[in-house]
Order: sequence, then structure tokens, then C-alpha cells
Amino acid sequence: MPEKDKLRIDKYLWAIRVFKTRTLAAEACKAGRVKLDGNNTKPSHEVKIGEVYNVSKGPEKRVIKITGLLENRVDAKTAVNFYEDITPEEDTMAFKSMFHAPVLKRDRGTGRPTKRDRREIDELKDDFFN
Repeated sequence: MPEKDKLRIDKYLWAIRVFKTRTLAAEACKAGRVKLDGNNTKPSHEVKIGEVYNVSKGPEKRVIKITGLLENRVDAKTAVNFYEDITPEEDTMAFKSMFHAPVLKRDRGTGRPTKRDRREIDELKDDFFN
């Protein structure tokens, strides 16, 4: 496992398998979804052991503490040794609960929802997701 003294944040996030490609990691940095101490980071930012990053990836939010530098992408079991996921439990559970949302179904053949039905559906979605 090759380790370096200097490593870019986009390459590091790709290597520990937070993002599928390095390009996606760089785009997330440019879009402000990777933060160090509440400040946005550039893709060229050099990571250091002990730093804590907030990474937003869609609805998922993770807090990652760097415990080792990893230059090349490795399997998931090995990658876990180079960071510590310190995401608060309530954030993790909120993300997982999204997958257990009730599925709204209408009877087949009833046609399009009326304006009243649409409002009720929107209200139900707002109550559940907010």
C-alpha cells in the first residue's frame, strides 16, 4: 500500500471510495460539498493526518477523520483503515430512514389524481421528508 506525504483531497476521497471517480470528487470540491472546518476546499487542497472533513454526497452527509494517506484506490476493506467515519448517529439514521419511506400507490385504472388528491399527496410527502 503506497503512502505519500502530500496528497490532494480529490485523489484521497477517490482512493478511500467515498466517490466512484476522481472527477466526481473534484466536482464535489468545486461545488462546495467538501468542507474543512466549515470552509470549502479546492480539489488541489493537500490533506493531512488528523483533519476532519464534512462530505455531502446527495442526501448523505458524512464526517471523515483522516488517519492515513492513501494514494491509489484499494478494496473497501483496506480503505477503511485510512479514515475514521465520525458521522453523528442521528445523521446516519436519518439517511437510512429515507429508504423506509412509505410507497404511495394508487389503484389501477383510477386515472390521474385530482387537484385535491395531488394536494394530499404533496402534504404527505412534506410531512414525511421534513
